[in-house]
Amino acid sequence: MKSGINHLLAIIFCLFCCSINSWSQNDNKGTYLGLFVGKMNYQGDLNPNSFTFSHSKATLGINVRQSLNRWISLKGGFAIGHIDAADRYNRDYLKPRNLSFNTTIKEASLSMETSLLDLSTTHFTPYLFGSVSLYHFNPWAYDYSGKKVFLQPLGTEGQGLPQFPKQKPYKLTQIALGFGAGARYAIGDNMNIGVEFTQRKTFTDYLDDVSSIYVDRNVLLQAKGAKAVEMAYRGDELPGGQAYPNHGEQRGTPSEMDWYYFFGINFEIKFSAFARLFKNMNAENSSALHNTRCPKNVQQ
Repeated sequence: MKSGINHLLAIIFCLFCCSINSWSQNDNKGTYLGLFVGKMNYQGDLNPNSFTFSHSKATLGINVRQSLNRWISLKGGFAIGHIDAADRYNRDYLKPRNLSFNTTIKEASLSMETSLLDLSTTHFTPYLFGSVSLYHFNPWAYDYSGKKVFLQPLGTEGQGLPQFPKQKPYKLTQIALGFGAGARYAIGDNMNIGVEFTQRKTFTDYLDDVSSIYVDRNVLLQAKGAKAVEMAYRGDELPGGQAYPNHGEQRGTPSEMDWYYFFGINFEIKFSAFARLFKNMNAENSSALHNTRCPKNVQQ
């Protein structure tokens, strides 16, 4: 394990040295492999605020960026991260609801990026981008006994029940539109490092499984069982908590769709740098093998 890490560090060091020696060749063209490391958050019924670091969770992504010219790039990527929220951190009037959720978000995205400066001459540029993403989520929460329970199959707002035709089931794989900004610094011809912030507009209000109204407790109990009733309203678990709300009382805000956000550092290496590095390594190995000779006149 240690030797593998040392080998990786040696490769990165070689790429860095190659980059430093090639400023004059930097035209920002080519294909780059990127690693994104940062934080992820969401905005919705259980967290009405925009991006905050206090409840952000780690996220990791990989991406491939094709620079079409000095100004325009196309980038495709895959990211995975976690979001969660709970009413105990929410606004005071929402805390008695006592709901919570967790979900992992996995997304594939395609974006178009516009640089504001010429990286080949400034070695630094801010950039703007827009994107479309296909993402998957599956909200869950811990029940009263501490067991993990997935919420979508429970239909906590009566989704899919004939008694509530307006309550439609939500899909766990959906499309989001994104836009954001970043700044990139060219270490050399082969390596870039920068920061990036992006926000994704979803077309669902159910990232947190909370959207509209409470439905009749008895109907929900008969159709979906006691667990659905338990997870639909958690206020009765608090000291002095009230009983299950009446049918039609507000549970969420359906007019406002959920968002999720990324903020972090993006590190890029040019594909061609790998090719040159491994070509040189193979050439050195071939040269060393060629210069190796069997000893002559060995006495038996």
